[in-house]
Amino acid sequence: MFKRKRLIIIVVILGILAASLINFVRGKYVIPILMYHSISPDAKEGESLAITPEIFRKQMRFLQDRHYNIITLEEAVDIIKNKKRVPVRPIVITFDDGYKDNYNYAFPVLKEYNFPATLFIIINEVGRAQADRVSWDEIKTMQASGLVDIGSHTVNHSYLVDLSSQEEIVKEIRDSKKILEDRLGCEIKSFSYPAGRFNERIRRVVVETGYKFAVATNPGMKIPDDDIFALKRLRISRNCANMFVFWVETSGYYNFIRENRSK
Repeated sequence: MFKRKRLIIIVVILGILAASLINFVRGKYVIPILMYHSISPDAKEGESLAITPEIFRKQMRFLQDRHYNIITLEEAVDIIKNKKRVPVRPIVITFDDGYKDNYNYAFPVLKEYNFPATLFIIINEVGRAQADRVSWDEIKTMQASGLVDIGSHTVNHSYLVDLSSQEEIVKEIRDSKKILEDRLGCEIKSFSYPAGRFNERIRRVVVETGYKFAVATNPGMKIPDDDIFALKRLRISRNCANMFVFWVETSGYYNFIRENRSK
């Protein structure tokens, strides 16, 4: 009788520990938001902001074959903001800077797999041949596909935290939104902080300007995972040519890992 009671107590304790562990793990899950830059045949080993079209296609095929749910950034924000049930294996795809190779190489793959994405545009870089940037016509073509949403990445890609003038900060954030809306004829809801860097003053301007959400890069543990004006993203570099690395980074738990690995 005593042994049976002891066994029951052990089972109950293990059950409580297992439930606690499950709740802890669930609490550390963050919808993976992938951050791409250049998708170029000329991407070199060691580059952190460029991968080849072959790697990009391989990654998209990986997501397709394993039945990931590719959702829009706005859908992810709706889930986070309203505490909705998270779909199985959700992924958000974003691109920063507006490289022309996003149109030439990434866009055809997105169409092939019917994957939505968000492209963050630097206003004064649009159509700049020397920097290999997309044109307004190419931006409109991607937007018209219904797959690519357009967001703002400031007017000049100025590092906002380095600007001392409040007027300059407001101009970079406000004017980029207005120009995109005038050019594209739609509301621009999303903003990407250059280099992922911001502070409370910059965040406040983004909110007051009328953006609905904003993405950073890796702002750290001090920023809550559910802050829709500081969404944490995963930079996809050449390291992710290894599909095991890509799988880890798209697991939803990598953000917790990277924020704690220095401890």
